[in-house]
Order: sequence, then structure tokens, then C-alpha cells
Amino acid sequence: MFEQRDPNGLALTPPMGWNSWNVYGCNVGEATIRKQTDALVASGMKDTGYIYVVVDDCWQGERDAAGDVQANPERFPSGIKALADYVHSKGLKFGIYSDAGDKTCQGRPGSRGHEYQDAAQYAAWGVDYLKYDWCHSGSLQARAAYETMSDALRATGRPIVYSLCEWGTHQPWQWAASIGGNLWRTTTDIDKSWASVLGILDQQVDLVGFAGPGHWNDPDMLEVGNAGMTDDEYRAHFSLWAILAAPLMAGNDLTTMSPAVRAILTNREVIAVDQDVLGIQGRRAVKLGDTEIWVRSLADGSQAVVLLNRSAERRSIRLDWSALHLPSYVTMNVRDLWLRQDRPKATASLAAEVAPHAVAFLNVAIARNGKYKP
Repeated sequence: MFEQRDPNGLALTPPMGWNSWNVYGCNVGEATIRKQTDALVASGMKDTGYIYVVVDDCWQGERDAAGDVQANPERFPSGIKALADYVHSKGLKFGIYSDAGDKTCQGRPGSRGHEYQDAAQYAAWGVDYLKYDWCHSGSLQARAAYETMSDALRATGRPIVYSLCEWGTHQPWQWAASIGGNLWRTTTDIDKSWASVLGILDQQVDLVGFAGPGHWNDPDMLEVGNAGMTDDEYRAHFSLWAILAAPLMAGNDLTTMSPAVRAILTNREVIAVDQDVLGIQGRRAVKLGDTEIWVRSLADGSQAVVLLNRSAERRSIRLDWSALHLPSYVTMNVRDLWLRQDRPKATASLAAEVAPHAVAFLNVAIARNGKYKP
């Protein structure tokens, strides 16, 4: 019988940061992480909420005679604690990666049988975030395995955000929060394509009720800026993750990103939707052919709305107030979050022309002089 864990008080809004995997894979080392850390600050991303720098798979070397996991000495010659100290010196938080199985996905030492030992090591190094994968898990029972590491992290006494990377195979949204998870992957890995973004989006439709402050559905890291998509597709990807209340973990090379990519990742109005303290995940309110409307209620009483055009042709998308659960006579203030400008007030409905593979992202709020009092 499983015991309910009390929330750890962390990740009250979806975590934001940068992760090494999508752009570097196994080609990762301390010099690269330091450069990306510097760029996170210099680009203005830190100022817009990106605070976690997470080293993904392949940082590990071997275990020493005492069984303590060590960093790869060639790639991380200064050690993980020195790297964590550097990240902390920039006012950021440091994250690391391990796996519930015997080995990580890339064959490095996993944490199976070493959970408490590894957690203590991470805490001693100054780790603030653990991404915990599910490769080489064999006969392990997912909930029990993830619960063991949760308890190990708590035993350290250090606040460490716990990210479960179980790929949705065992429906972690049903149990991960109860064992102390702060976020959990809902799908297999994203790739840098429009088809991947849409495929993952479709798998979030029925998960609305499982997210909230301190516990989030995770549709995987961002591919914004990683080539393979247009800027319109990047904006759509970022908008959809924001309305889903998804963690925003950038995965591009921050030292070479274009001004357009930087503008996408640092759009404060879009980020504000993602980070809204009410913590309600957006819902798909309308699906009509290859167009969709996603809606999210926000703490100030307004609603965020994504008008999504999945097709390769321009579409006019109409938002009727019924999708917002409001009567047609209500007058709404309308704000375009990508253009960063107000649109004309609207009553009953509004329509927008949306480019192919793109979105319009709006904030709508009942006009103060409107007749409707909810």
C-alpha cells in the first residue's frame, strides 16, 4: 500500500530553465555548460524566469570504490560541485540527470540500488533539480521506483525539484504527485519537427485535471531554435506549451540563437500565461478540422486563448464566447500577446486570420463597462 507524500513546496509554477540534451546530447562538458549559463544571463532569459541549468545524460563517469557516482573526468575535470557553484554564482539553480534503472539511456551508471547514496551525493554537490529517466528499468515497478528516489531526495533535507521522465507509459499523472513528483513526462521524446509538436499536443487533451501548483504535466522540453521549424512554428510551439502550463525548459544553443528565437523565448506576456499562479492547464475548447481553440483561465479573471492553425494554408478562426463559457452579449477587452498590442473590443465573438502552422495568442477579459457580472 502506497503512502501519500506531502508536497515539497517546490515548483509552484512550472519550472523554467535550460537543458543540455536537445542540442548537445552526449557531447556535453563543463565548458559548454558554463558558456550556456553565461548566455542564459546575458540574453535576458534569466530575467524572464529561466533559472534552472540542467545537465542531462552523459555527465557520469564510473562509481568509485565506495559506490559514489563520479563525473566523467575528461569532460568535467573540475567536478560537479564546482560546476554547480558556478551556476549558483550567477543567481541560477543547478540540475542533474539520472535514471531509475541500472544504466541511463546512454549506458552510464543508473541509480538502481544507489538511490539514497546518489541523492546524498547530489545534495552535497548543491543540486537543485533532478531529472530521473526510465531506461534499463527491467522488471521495476514504475511507481515504487520513483517513490524510492523521492524518499531519498527528501532524506537529504535539501529542496530538490523532482522531474519524472517516465514517458507516460505508466500514466504518471495518476500517481506522481502523490509520491512527491513535481513534474512528469506525459509522452516519448519530442523532436525538432512540427509533426512532433502536434503529436505531443494531442496527447495532452485528457490530462487537464492532473496539473496544478507544485505538480505539472510535462510534454517535454522546448525545441525552439533547434532548426527544423519556422519561426511561426516556434511561436506556436511556445504558445501551446504556455497555455498547457508546461515546464519551459529551453534546449537550444543560447550562444548562437537568432534575435527572433530570443524574442520568442523571452516574450514576457506569453511567459506570464505559463507562470500564472492559478496553475490551471489549458483545455481544447474547439476542434474544427485542422483548426483548434485552446483556452486557459487565469488568476486575474481573464482567459488566455490560442487559435491554432495546424494546416499548411492560411485560415480564419472564429472564437465564439460559448467556448469561454460566457454569454454572447458580453464585451471583451482583447490583447494580442505576440504583437504586444490591444485589439479592438469585441462582443459575442472575434475572428483572426492565422498563418499556416501558426497561432494567434490572445488574452481576453470582460470589459469593465460590460454588463456581465460573473
